[in-house]
This record gives sequence, structure tokens and C-alpha cells, in this order.
Amino acid sequence: MSKMRIGLGEDIHLLVPGRKLILGGVHIPYELGLLGHSDADVVYHAVSDAMLGALALGDIGHFFPTDDPRYDDADSALILGEVYAKIKEKGYRVENLDITIACEKPHLAKHLPAMRQNIAKILEITVDDVGIQAMTNEGCDAVGQGKAIRANAVCLLERN
Repeated sequence: MSKMRIGLGEDIHLLVPGRKLILGGVHIPYELGLLGHSDADVVYHAVSDAMLGALALGDIGHFFPTDDPRYDDADSALILGEVYAKIKEKGYRVENLDITIACEKPHLAKHLPAMRQNIAKILEITVDDVGIQAMTNEGCDAVGQGKAIRANAVCLLERN
């Protein structure tokens, strides 16, 4: 394998009543939350898929299938941590991440610093190595209509 590898990850989940909204490990007060097998944290899931994709290891569905009861309502920090362990086993470290969250509501700007800190801590990198932008979808598609939240992540891995 080469010395540096780039991966792209994406995740989307529907917003539904009766669930907590967790993004980047941060509980965000809102009347809707994301529907999913775990806590449905699209940020952690997109980052996990980006890291796995960088090393051509598949996606989180392969390692954390929806029919596995161990991950029912699980904190997605566990998933991100397990994926990071796989990356380290392969002899790589995370060099940097860039994440985009598409969400019509709620507004996320004040929560982004805590998300960056959470991700940096799990991946053993500095906060300066984690970029996160929040955007709306200007009324387009399910995200723009306030029915879903999407996250995209790009990561650069470097061989130790």
C-alpha cells in the first residue's frame, strides 16, 4: 500500500420524533432525532466510512450490520473507535479530516467546536486536523425539506 490514502464517506438518516439528535457525539436539543440502528450519528458514520474506504476495507455496514443487536441504540463513538483501531492495525494514522453536515434545522454552528473536539479525541489528532462545515440544502431534497440530515467526510491517512 502507498504511504498516503484518501477516503470519502457519506451517511444520511431520516429525522423522526422520539429520538435524540446526536451529531459528532454532541446531543443537540431538537424535537426530532435521527432514525437508525445505533444512535444514527451521521457525522461519526461518514468519518468511519471515509477511513474504511481509504484502505479499501469496505463500509461500516460490513463491520456493524443492522441485524447485530450489540449495536441497537449504540453510541456511535464506539463504532468510530473500533474503525480507528482497524486503521491503526493496518499501520496508518489519520492526518486530517474535512466534514460537511447538510441540515436545514436546527442550526449547528455553535455545536461544531464540540464535535471537532470529540472527533479529535477519539482519533488521537489535534482539533486543528478536523474541519467541519454546516450547510443547508436550500429547500432541495429530503435534507432541504427538513426530513433528513446528511454528512460527508474526506480523510487523509498516512502510514506510520
